[in-house]
Amino acid sequence: MLRLIENPPNPFESQFVDWLGPPPKAELHVYEEEAKSILSKNDSPDVGFTWSVNPYRGCFHACAYCYARPSHEYLGFGAGTDFETRLVVKKNAADLLRAEFMKPKWMGEQVVFSGDTDSYQPLEATWQLTRKCLEVCAEFRNPVGLITKSPLIQRDIDIFQQLKRDASVHVIISVAFTDDEMARKVEPHAPNPSTRFEALKTLSEAGISTSVLVAPIIPGLNDRQIPQILQRASECGAQSAGRILLRLPGSVQPVFMERMGKAFPQRIVKIENRIRDSRGGALNNSEFFERFRGQGEYWEGIEQLFRVNARKYGLEDRMQEVEVSTFRRPGPKQMELF
Repeated sequence: MLRLIENPPNPFESQFVDWLGPPPKAELHVYEEEAKSILSKNDSPDVGFTWSVNPYRGCFHACAYCYARPSHEYLGFGAGTDFETRLVVKKNAADLLRAEFMKPKWMGEQVVFSGDTDSYQPLEATWQLTRKCLEVCAEFRNPVGLITKSPLIQRDIDIFQQLKRDASVHVIISVAFTDDEMARKVEPHAPNPSTRFEALKTLSEAGISTSVLVAPIIPGLNDRQIPQILQRASECGAQSAGRILLRLPGSVQPVFMERMGKAFPQRIVKIENRIRDSRGGALNNSEFFERFRGQGEYWEGIEQLFRVNARKYGLEDRMQEVEVSTFRRPGPKQMELF
């Protein structure tokens, strides 16, 4: 059951501010949820993790391409503006995660924040659900992976250093553009790419293992920015890089195409044609092992551009080893400390 909060906390008045500059104008509706579960199991064979935690539903970043938009329809909301303005907080997230870790069947697998919406969107500045869940992971010495666009992640360096010492942690910063102005048109409420690179540098200098994810690659729009993204990521201390082709499943497609048409009226035909060139004539391919990458001559050119520059800057994509034997349940005496 969702409970609408009439006057939710203002994240832009928090000590930690995700938006740099005046907050955007948007009428937010925030709902509290007493979630029944917090660990989501991924059964997709082409995703590199099994378990994820999503403390929030919906995302204020409002990225036109967000593949998570259709998930909002299960709540009775729309995949367009509802996804960005009707946000749900799972206020019992940390308690649920602790309960899962206490079950005998949990053996300490990596948990990723998150497999859906950004765990460090502006709501996190005040609700701190992600931080509370990370504290649980640190308490149990459970390995963690994180994917985000937000510099707010720097707030939790103290927990990451604890996880590095007692378990393992890896942070992936998602960057699709080097041009802040272009990014604002596609990711209207997300932090500027320049601030993400600064966060990447801060995390790397703090000794945290980091990567950059060039995602999504939008053929005909940002594919030529790949070399600059990889160069800047390398300069900021990233250890590896990955890439994902634009995905347009279900209702994401009309939202994306409409917004791109308004933002880039002179380029929308080229963008659509290049997407089709990379998808065998279609705008999307949902098949496993095909949905994250493209096909055809144009996509091969993008792949070559990525590989050459990843090698040049020492960012070849590599599997991150995750140590799971560190997991342990606190004993009675240890539990008294928390």
